[in-house]
Amino acid sequence: MLLWSKFYSPTLKEVPSDAELKSHELLVRGGFIRKAAAGVYSYLPLGFRVLEKVTKIVREEMDAIGAQELLMPIMQPSDIWKVTGRWEDYGPEMMKFKDRNKREFTLGPTHEEMVTTLIKGELKSYKQLPVILYQINTKYRDEIRPRFGLLRGREFIMKDAYSFHATNNSLDQTYQDMYEAYSKICERMDLKFFAVEADTGAIGGNNSHEFTILAENGESNILYCDHCNYAATDEKAEYLPNYGESKEKEKPYELVKTSNVRTVEELSIFLNVSKSKIVKTMVYTGRNGIFMVLIRGDLEINEAKLKAYFKDQTIRKALPEEVMETFKVQTGYLGPIGAKCTLISDLSVKKMRNFVIGGMKKEYHYINVNHERDFEVSKWIDVKKVVSGDPCPKCGKALKMKKGIEVGQVFKLGTKYSKKLDALYVDADGSRKPFIMGCYGWGISRTLAAVVEQFHDEYGIVWPRSIAPFEVVVTVVNSTNSKQLEVGTQIHDALEGESIETLLDDREVSGGFKFKDADLIGMPLRITVGRALKDGKVEMKLRSSEDVMKVDILDGYEQIVRRAKEMLDTYRP
Repeated sequence: MLLWSKFYSPTLKEVPSDAELKSHELLVRGGFIRKAAAGVYSYLPLGFRVLEKVTKIVREEMDAIGAQELLMPIMQPSDIWKVTGRWEDYGPEMMKFKDRNKREFTLGPTHEEMVTTLIKGELKSYKQLPVILYQINTKYRDEIRPRFGLLRGREFIMKDAYSFHATNNSLDQTYQDMYEAYSKICERMDLKFFAVEADTGAIGGNNSHEFTILAENGESNILYCDHCNYAATDEKAEYLPNYGESKEKEKPYELVKTSNVRTVEELSIFLNVSKSKIVKTMVYTGRNGIFMVLIRGDLEINEAKLKAYFKDQTIRKALPEEVMETFKVQTGYLGPIGAKCTLISDLSVKKMRNFVIGGMKKEYHYINVNHERDFEVSKWIDVKKVVSGDPCPKCGKALKMKKGIEVGQVFKLGTKYSKKLDALYVDADGSRKPFIMGCYGWGISRTLAAVVEQFHDEYGIVWPRSIAPFEVVVTVVNSTNSKQLEVGTQIHDALEGESIETLLDDREVSGGFKFKDADLIGMPLRITVGRALKDGKVEMKLRSSEDVMKVDILDGYEQIVRRAKEMLDTYRP
């Protein structure tokens, strides 16, 4: 018997001082998690029960498509990462350390190198393919600013799967199987979600989809089209460039003094011109050195597109001191005229005429500048961050935007890792070829927070039945009343006898306190044994509804069990 009085679930009235999102607040207050350090959490019994249920759903869907579970080491040697080039490419988020013999290791943020090394030389023939391997394990990333509770942690639990193929058609089939499996995972948790085109980032590959739970406070922006069903993250989203060509005649450019004016907003006011007549100059650095990127003043640069175009995940904004050392001028006055570096420009600039740029001199800007005549662009590419209202790249209609939280992502890796790690198999023609690979991640611990962000109200969490810590809480209003406690115990036992997970609240605290805790923790069904018992009745209420049903118990508890099953079957968070 599961008694709340014996169950370790310390709830809190106070809102945690560092809680920025509702999921963080409610998971701490509800006694699901406790902070050990920034971005590192313990899972208390309630949290662990939810975690185990999410894991079970993910594991069942992986097994259903023929994936095989294994467990790989968290601690990975640096040499395999150096072979693929990701030891530096992955960035400062990788947790690196040396052992007592000065050998370098990482606490794995992901396992592409490890799994490829694992199968190398053991999967030898095309006849053994395809093979899908997965694990559920802890991952580590040294986030610069761990926050949002479980959404941006330094230690987290993840399911990662990897597939090995002889043909692209075989990879396509597994990719589709994974896509459908991930959709089923979301559906089994009653989640509203988008499967959207996504940036491949440091993982690499040539195709990726992200599974994103819709949530008002989500950290991801999803651009989507109601007309043609196009959808993508804002890192990946494209648009239909439709910049009209300026009809202005070219004017001679002129250097003008702009004292104490550095930002686009300040410049627009000072010169009395639209921000769309200004061109921003941003400086970035990567493997191949420092370079400039131009974009229209009212638009923003999508750095993910920039990294993807150059296939360089080390690209970052240059620091002010790096800019000063290279160009001898402060940021805010940068411009392409006379700059001796590679010059990249967004498509938004291509048809502009007589625009404003930095003067490469403190407190000066150029007006009436025109490319080709005044400077030469090395590459014209799309680096604009797409926003709501931009034209859909497929049908041209206006895109819309919603907030979401990423919980899973699938990638087509191709031969990126197998080539570099010399992981080969023998094909039907006798030749040795690199494996064609796929990679598929799902954030197990992250799912808890994402679900709470989608499903909560002013009183607490509203768990989906499939992952609720308990399906039913039987609340005995007055635990010192022997009759109430006896009836509550018998209802608990009857439900448990039908394999309905039930918690009996027998604590010697007020009924109001118990009701608030039940709402905070968010179990789907509450059965209250209280005042109505004098009339031979108990109250039944779904967490997602205000309606209270009084059910007669005079003829035994079969009706309670039947009603509980009916209510749980129709329950939606």
